[in-house]
Amino acid sequence: MRLIFAGTPEFAQVAMAALHAAGHEIVLVLTQPDRPAGRGMKLQPSPVKQWALEHQVPVSQPRSLRLDGKYPEDAAAARQTLLDAKADAMIVAAYGLILPQWVLDLPPKGCLNIHASLLPRWRGAAPIHRAIEAGDTQTGITIMQMDAGLDTGDMLLVMSCPMAHDDTTAVLHDRLAVLGGQAIVEALASLDRLPRQAQPSEGVNYAHKIDKAEAALDWGLSAEVLARRIRAFDPFPGMTVPLTTASGVETLKLWQAVAEASEPGLQAGTVLSADASGVRVACGQGVLCLTQLQRPGGKRLGAADFLRGCPLQAGQRLAA
Repeated sequence: MRLIFAGTPEFAQVAMAALHAAGHEIVLVLTQPDRPAGRGMKLQPSPVKQWALEHQVPVSQPRSLRLDGKYPEDAAAARQTLLDAKADAMIVAAYGLILPQWVLDLPPKGCLNIHASLLPRWRGAAPIHRAIEAGDTQTGITIMQMDAGLDTGDMLLVMSCPMAHDDTTAVLHDRLAVLGGQAIVEALASLDRLPRQAQPSEGVNYAHKIDKAEAALDWGLSAEVLARRIRAFDPFPGMTVPLTTASGVETLKLWQAVAEASEPGLQAGTVLSADASGVRVACGQGVLCLTQLQRPGGKRLGAADFLRGCPLQAGQRLAA
């Protein structure tokens, strides 16, 4: 097919590469405008744009697609570009802009979304993070015929995969990105024969966008909840705790941890022990054994290496 592809991050780039490898012609790419990144905060193209430039595919980066919105000139130019592409369908994966009705109606075969959850569970912006945070044991990819709602369209194809007990968002992201590429290729191979299935009304919930304010660790929560959050927020934004040192207060980032049982009555946030096997901290329920930590400006370190440069003692508090 002749395809328009709308996406921005690496998750989308993997699917686009799979479509290209399967023989589809990607005639136009839509992606977010370049953003400042890195130490120098220079403008950086998205992974999708980088792939498109390497494969000489035309790229459009409108700030909005709403003809009545803040950037009507961007939307009008994009509309003409989309019309000129004469595509059979548009494939959307983690694009970052809401598609108005005129876009949904434009391709003859409509707009298909690659969504990283088993809909209707985890509609919204952060389905991978929220599935890990919630302790789900199963996730997957849903190929959806898009409508005007937020991830509410009819389901065309579903591929599921188990979640491991130690999956981080980074690890699960990569696995689902590959599965997303497989799913969209399979869906397009039999698009006219796939039954459209309305999403069930039960089990609907939303994966709200990750906020940096969620990074602050609350020791009053259970160790099990905190261990899941640490995995869910890896690589972004990373869970943080304050540590008081002789030179002031610094912020530690926590990257790996294991929940353990404990006797009740321990003061939350208190270090119970610190050795090569981990830093054990009392929680509202249970003990969190921290096994990978990071100081400001430093690298992620296992507990043994971390403690050599930053000794912690039983009785010390990791709290403001």
